[in-house]
Amino acid sequence: MHETVNPYQSPETEAIPDRPLLSHGSITETMLVHLKKASPWLRFIGIVGFIFTGMMGLGGLAMFPLMTFTFANTPGFGEIGGAFSLVFGISTTIYVLGLGVLYFFISLFIYKFGDKIRSYLRTGAESDLETALKHNSRLWKTLGIICIAGLAIFPLMIIISIITVVTTLFT
Repeated sequence: MHETVNPYQSPETEAIPDRPLLSHGSITETMLVHLKKASPWLRFIGIVGFIFTGMMGLGGLAMFPLMTFTFANTPGFGEIGGAFSLVFGISTTIYVLGLGVLYFFISLFIYKFGDKIRSYLRTGAESDLETALKHNSRLWKTLGIICIAGLAIFPLMIIISIITVVTTLFT
C-alpha cells in the first residue's frame, strides 16, 4: 500500500491562538520581592480597617441617642425639635452605619489580598495568586463604584446647599 493524497480532505492549518498563552514561571524574582514587601502592609491596613469599622459601628449606634437628645433640648426648635431630632438621629445613624459596611468590605478585600499573597509566597500555588488577584480586583471595583456614587451625589449636594442658603437668606 502506498500513501495517496485524498483530494476531498479538508486543508490543515496550524492553530495560532488569538493571544499568547501564559507560560508557567513568568513571575520574576523582583516581582516576588515586591509582593513579599506589600503583603504585611496589606494585612496591617486590613486589620486597622476592621478596627475602624467596629468603631464606626459603635459611633453610628451612639449617634441616634446623641442627636435625639441634642436637638430635642436645643432652644429655638420649639415643637418641631422632637420630630427634627428623631429624623436627624435616624438619618445620621444610617449614614454612619452604611459607611461602616462599605469600609468593612474594603478592609476585607485588602486583608484577603495580602493574606493570599502571603500564602502564595509560602506555597507557590498558582490558585493562591489567582485568589489574591481576584480580591484585588474586587477592591478596585468596589472603590470605583463608591467613587461613581460620590461623583453622582456631589452635584446634588451642591444644589441642595444652594437652595438651603437662598431660602434661609430670603425668608
